[in-house]
Amino acid sequence: MKSAIPCYYHLDVEVSSEKIEQVRRILAAHLRHWGLGALVEPVCHCSGVLLHAIEEHGADKKTVVEMWWNGQHLITAVSDNNRDLPQRHYGPQGCLTQIAALSDGWGSCPAMNGKIIWFSRRARAPEPARLSHATPAPSLREALEIPREAPLEVPVGALAGPIDAGPLVTAAAPSAHASQLSESTRPL
Repeated sequence: MKSAIPCYYHLDVEVSSEKIEQVRRILAAHLRHWGLGALVEPVCHCSGVLLHAIEEHGADKKTVVEMWWNGQHLITAVSDNNRDLPQRHYGPQGCLTQIAALSDGWGSCPAMNGKIIWFSRRARAPEPARLSHATPAPSLREALEIPREAPLEVPVGALAGPIDAGPLVTAAAPSAHASQLSESTRPL
């Protein structure tokens, strides 16, 4: 198995309702760039939930969002300068419950000036796109149809286009000799 190139992204943001959607779009773009498009929805949802909680309850809106990809796990961390998370976020409808439901693992730890809440998602490294040979375009000889023989009654002028002058010429009729052949000797 090939190992993936480790990736890291760091974003400092002052949280507001408009910036939460911008952060979600930025994270989604990085995940797609890393080949992790399947993780866009759960990672952006969990990050958005944490950012909404900081916007709603945090005294200091300065926040750091970080993502690490090591080839097997994507770890996303959101840190802020507020030490506590209101008790209702631990309840059945709280942000931590949503994160636990959408992630493979999560946790929190104190930081020097606040706290860090992180969650991880397991995913395989994206397979590189396989190069395939393009099907060659048909050659001119293959693309053109072979013309069919014209019936005897069709005027030559109809096949060649309009004639400026002269009488209309038709294809020659079968010779008298061919009409005298008996039915049994005619070719099929």
